[in-house]
Amino acid sequence: MKVNSGMTRRALLGSVAATGALVATRAYAGNVGAATDIVQTSNGPVRGRFEWGGVQAFKGMRYAAPPVGALRFRPPQPVQKWTQVADAAQFGTAAIQSDGQNDMPFDEQHSEDCLFLNVWTPALTGRKPVMVWLHGGGFSSGAAGRPTYWGDHFARDGIVLVSLNHRLNVFGYTQLPESWGPDYASSGLAGMLDIVAALQWVRANIALFGGDPDNVTIFGESGGGMKVSLLLGMPSAKGLYHKAIIQSGAGLDATPRKYAQGLGGALTDVLGVKAGDVAALAAVDTQKIFQAQQAAIDAVAKSDAGGFLMGGFNPSVDGKELPRGPFAPEATAMAANIPLIIGTNKDEGTMFALGDKTLATATDADFEAAVRKDYPKNAAGLASALRAAHPGYSPGDLIVALNGARMFWINSVTLAERKSRQGAPVWMYRMDRELPTLGGRLKAGHATELSYVFGTYDNIRDFVGNGPEPARMSAQMHPAWVAFAKTGNPQTAAIPAWPPYDPARRQTMIFNLESRVESDPHGDIRKFMSA
Repeated sequence: MKVNSGMTRRALLGSVAATGALVATRAYAGNVGAATDIVQTSNGPVRGRFEWGGVQAFKGMRYAAPPVGALRFRPPQPVQKWTQVADAAQFGTAAIQSDGQNDMPFDEQHSEDCLFLNVWTPALTGRKPVMVWLHGGGFSSGAAGRPTYWGDHFARDGIVLVSLNHRLNVFGYTQLPESWGPDYASSGLAGMLDIVAALQWVRANIALFGGDPDNVTIFGESGGGMKVSLLLGMPSAKGLYHKAIIQSGAGLDATPRKYAQGLGGALTDVLGVKAGDVAALAAVDTQKIFQAQQAAIDAVAKSDAGGFLMGGFNPSVDGKELPRGPFAPEATAMAANIPLIIGTNKDEGTMFALGDKTLATATDADFEAAVRKDYPKNAAGLASALRAAHPGYSPGDLIVALNGARMFWINSVTLAERKSRQGAPVWMYRMDRELPTLGGRLKAGHATELSYVFGTYDNIRDFVGNGPEPARMSAQMHPAWVAFAKTGNPQTAAIPAWPPYDPARRQTMIFNLESRVESDPHGDIRKFMSA
């Protein structure tokens, strides 16, 4: 895969080359491609396909009505039931988002009509643990069908894996003002309510696919981790999941309603739609709405955004579906009995810094200035702690380390602290394996753990590198996730003893080629950033 210095995270996680040739090395045999038995879901009959190892995959199944026309920006509605067998052989369309992301499979399509989910299962009988995957890409991009996220490895290890597409960006998170009436009271959470609808589908149907609706683990990375965080504070999702995993995406709070409603009003102003004119809103061209996002953001003062993801179209507190931030100021009561795995990667910031040419010439003074900007009260101590924690890092590397800790790590620590006080166990990890690709610039960067968790590293060798190291990482991380889904405890024979996290000992699994447990890793940095 050719890479340039301006590539984004999405451009690096690809498993399909521009020609559409899939990078894969599996040996398929037997009944691969044969049709499965018909499954009579609550919406209608579906038929999937067999994959390697006897796994059955059902792709592109509708779980809610197309959110188009008069349903635009509204909560998801029940799908019209069907009687003819639906062929669930291909992924459904993903949410509207920017095209040209290099990680997109050549056949990925985008549409407002995007409420589809996928199921991988080892058998249609029994009651196996269920894992529901929420893809990354912030709240603006991504799709469930990208090959890093394929669920066949989980299925071969006795898990029923579900992944889903839902509304994103302006289509998923536009909070219209009160003047639009009760149908739009929670429009700023439409994409999250899509996920709740998918979890309701799981509750109603997953037993038909051999899954146990009383043993459901939700997990996600980056924006997907934030979605998991929000679900831990959404009353309508209570009881639809029983365990949770947050990978590099701790979400403590959500966008304030004042800002969100101002942004929604600015959007309709840009579009020329009067308040409450549902027909006019339904008639606006999809791409016109998508392209109007930035103008609306520019029209609203960011001071009202409360610092959440720097403003923009993101989930917002509505007082009902999301009464408050899920972990601000403390963990919500509904999360109390949910076991949790949470963690980050050692070098989260590198993925977002590849295009920054100023870092190569950054000086010690530049690094110290960056620390003072974000942490003026503790700048000297924090700068010293960062240097001690990352020996050999250049000033530019240290700036990136600061940004990664600020964006991902410290919030994960805070969430783990608040969650662990509730009683249900919390396990914390850090993934340290550095990639050899891209000249080593990513180190253990954001999202580099994904194929280890899914077992799909062979699909993205250009990204993770050749050799046995990815398999060694996956042999530790993937079984831990499987064990957690099955038992509520991630301990396996492949890793050292992994004790639960608590604010006194702060024991953290450091995943690497030789994994270990540390107490309070980077503790000095934590103290200065938390003060």
